[in-house]
Amino acid sequence: MELKYIILLLFFILTPIAVIYIEKRYDIVKKVGAVLLCYAIGLLIGNLNMLPDGVQRYQELLSNLTIPLALPLILFSINVKRWFTYARETMVSLLIGLFTVILMVAVGFYMFGDDIPDAWKVSGMLVGIYTGGTPNLAAMKTALNVEHELYIMTHTYELVFGAIYLVFILSIGQKVFLKFLPPFKKAEVDSAVLNGEVEDEFGSYEGIGTRKVIWPLMGAFGLSVAIVGISVLLSKLFPKDFETAAIILLITTISIGFSFIPRINQIKKTFQGGMYLILIFCLVVASMADVSQLANISFSLFWYVGLAMFGSHILHAFIAKFFKIDADTVIISGSALICSPPFVPVVAGALKNKEVILSGLIIGIAGYAIGNYLGVFMAYLLK
Repeated sequence: MELKYIILLLFFILTPIAVIYIEKRYDIVKKVGAVLLCYAIGLLIGNLNMLPDGVQRYQELLSNLTIPLALPLILFSINVKRWFTYARETMVSLLIGLFTVILMVAVGFYMFGDDIPDAWKVSGMLVGIYTGGTPNLAAMKTALNVEHELYIMTHTYELVFGAIYLVFILSIGQKVFLKFLPPFKKAEVDSAVLNGEVEDEFGSYEGIGTRKVIWPLMGAFGLSVAIVGISVLLSKLFPKDFETAAIILLITTISIGFSFIPRINQIKKTFQGGMYLILIFCLVVASMADVSQLANISFSLFWYVGLAMFGSHILHAFIAKFFKIDADTVIISGSALICSPPFVPVVAGALKNKEVILSGLIIGIAGYAIGNYLGVFMAYLLK
């Protein structure tokens, strides 16, 4: 391999580490988010002719490998038993949230689908991102063979609406929801929430480079490689045009199975390791996108994304009223599904209610596990 390609691969691998470090040190960068920053860097280097000729095969290699390897690491950290032993309101809110996302994505497909290329693939991506955030969106890109520009455009619109949503939730959202939903009832707080352990479990990279953490994490990565290999082999049993989607679903299923093994589930920082691979994916995919094509705004796609996000959350709130679910639980549920678990502590802080952190994380992690199945199902159903 030529030196220029080695340098480029090192750039793709090391830049997310620098972004994570900068995000930790500067609050302004933390508000922007590591995902958005990696997209911006990727778009910049990809459209200023800074990449050498022949780099496409390495970009394709990284974009195809990172998501399958990231999914097991993220899913190893889930605790399925915790989902079913927690408060009734949490589980009901999760089910309502999943239902409203599916409904709004289906409605939007029939409203805007004729004007959107590969609208059925977009529907799968929207179900993915509004049930599990960027990891599921990226998984849907791989599973459904979505073009780079369509993926970036969809995610760009999602980030725009996501920023508007967060501003609303972090400012006046609680007051608005309390107009028609009951207030949160204080209960006994989980000791892990009081000690900040739940928040650190998914939000902090602190100590990830220590020997105590890195060696078990490397073992988890090796298991991820094995799961991907087995899934690729098993996918050959499926029809050719469904093989890629089968790989993602097989990886998801096998990884959830391994999460039941305490020795694997208790490996520290597997979630962060998976998110690091997601950041590499974001950087690489953005570097492959053509900004000139992104300049052609698709209003149908724009409104489709907006309907999926805001329509599902508004409907979620109105249905929750009939089940007497409190305002804070509805807000944290929507935030977990729309923005993904790392945002849960931020929203809980704005609500001045640390007790809902565990509920939000349970819903968000459940979304990671369920979203891939729902995304593929909806895409092929609407196709």
